[in-house]
Amino acid sequence: MLQQKLLFRVILATTATIILGVGINSSKSLSEIQTSPKNLVDEVWQILNHNYVDGSFNHQNWQFVRQKYLHQSYTSKKAAYTAIRQMVAKLGDRYTEFFDPQEFKALDGELSGSLSGIGVELTENQKTKALTIITPIKDSPAFLVGIMPEDIIIKIDGKSTQGMSLQEAVKRIQGSVGTPVVLTIKRGTQTHVFKITRAKILTSPVTYQAKETSHGKIGYIQIPEFTETAPKETQTAIEALEKQSVQGYILDLRSDPGGLLESCLQITSMWLKHGQIVSLVNRQQVKQRYDVTGHVLTDKPLVILVNQESASASEILAGALQDDSRAKLIGTRTFGKGLVQSVEPLADGSALKYTIAKYYTPKGKDINHVGITPDINVVLTPTEWQKLFLKRTLATPADPQYATALENLTQLIPMAKVKQATGG
Repeated sequence: MLQQKLLFRVILATTATIILGVGINSSKSLSEIQTSPKNLVDEVWQILNHNYVDGSFNHQNWQFVRQKYLHQSYTSKKAAYTAIRQMVAKLGDRYTEFFDPQEFKALDGELSGSLSGIGVELTENQKTKALTIITPIKDSPAFLVGIMPEDIIIKIDGKSTQGMSLQEAVKRIQGSVGTPVVLTIKRGTQTHVFKITRAKILTSPVTYQAKETSHGKIGYIQIPEFTETAPKETQTAIEALEKQSVQGYILDLRSDPGGLLESCLQITSMWLKHGQIVSLVNRQQVKQRYDVTGHVLTDKPLVILVNQESASASEILAGALQDDSRAKLIGTRTFGKGLVQSVEPLADGSALKYTIAKYYTPKGKDINHVGITPDINVVLTPTEWQKLFLKRTLATPADPQYATALENLTQLIPMAKVKQATGG
């Protein structure tokens, strides 16, 4: 059985941004599994023809595209893969991508919460096209050698990354456990060379901590990515902090690129008692609404930290709680990805990720290319973020965004107590 998944993330890399949602199962016959290279090209064309979000195919003559690529001869799967990538690229959609079997295996491992590599989230700068580190995963090989957010990768094993695609860079960085990779990094005006040994990575576990304030304990929870394990980890965090009698929460979604839709829905429902979380609209303008599940774990005051790298599933959670006035958002405007992708496995073990719908916040906001504006804007420059990261002082009073969140939360806690006492 192969499974199709919906995606809510942004830039795929050694981690990326997709939103994987509820699956649709489909079985494949033996003849389909042994599909020819040309049939594989046609299968991708047909999937996009029936399901791509824009019926104009971004103003492409999609029938002409089919004729062009189906009239070619393909002597190998590799040749078919090249043609598929060319065909998909004609849509001009950065979120619609083809994955060969090796790339798809890495993506599937990442979203399930484990993979092998060095442990970084990587993106391509939209303006400069530079391969840029979003963040290293805590305690990963990259983290331990000193790789930092906003580092630019200029060489991989001595090969220049100029003109290198994100997918090619990921392929070169990933590899077997115990093997080395050498990254040449540009950091500001300086160049650094790091030899990093690949390892098994447990991606982005949820972390939490009870912190003392003038109004008692508050709970701090960081969700680096919406993986399959994130809901259970978040539930554990909230339940543990409730036992410590925290008075309110700071939820840190900074640089969280997104992840699984189902994980996002479950985690949002832990904070929100009722109502809508998000709605999806496909190319036929059919609207699918997702509501809370009714498994709220706490109604205590909540402040959410976001930044320009908070994307997709992060924006869904933040947007739902902001629209409901359940939480106050602090930081900078979010990434602005209001599109939904589906990942559909193909018969030969490869896969197609393609844009299938737009999504809207409960109040009907289209945040694509716009992002979510926080209630209180607190800017951290890349240099300031790097310094805080290097000194391990993120989420401490030295962190201006966290400090502002803490100040606002300590104002909300007494108000919540008064409201509770008066039955308001």
